Amino acid sequence: MKRSATAVWNGTGKDGNGVVSTQSSVLSKTQYSYKSRFENGTGTNPEELIAAAHAGCFSMKLAFSLNEAGFTADEIDTGCTITLEGMSITSSHLVLKAKVPGIDKAKFDAAAADAKANCPISKLLNTTITLDATLL
Repeated sequence: MKRSATAVWNGTGKDGNGVVSTQSSVLSKTQYSYKSRFENGTGTNPEELIAAAHAGCFSMKLAFSLNEAGFTADEIDTGCTITLEGMSITSSHLVLKAKVPGIDKAKFDAAAADAKANCPISKLLNTTITLDATLL
């Protein structure tokens, strides 16, 4: 399986602007710029897209891990914060809140740790990954 996206940039790094599009068309010429990346400008940015990818990937991997342990979540709610310092991504912080009927805390924590270590985006990122997990 292969997935693809494109980015088109025009102008200088600071004064230019660009658009990103995905194969699925979920993003179609979505604006990004220096201001949307390093300030509070309108549009997306690479770090926001990585955060969305990590939260989504982790959540799906957790669903699989829970299922392997004999549980099905009612809800998995994951937030992700990517930290960019200088020109390096220095961390990805996941915040999980999940409703999983019948599971005990130890099994939940084990499934969450497995998802953190083994979701494909976690494996891709070369940074510190932290997780705060809450069983509701």
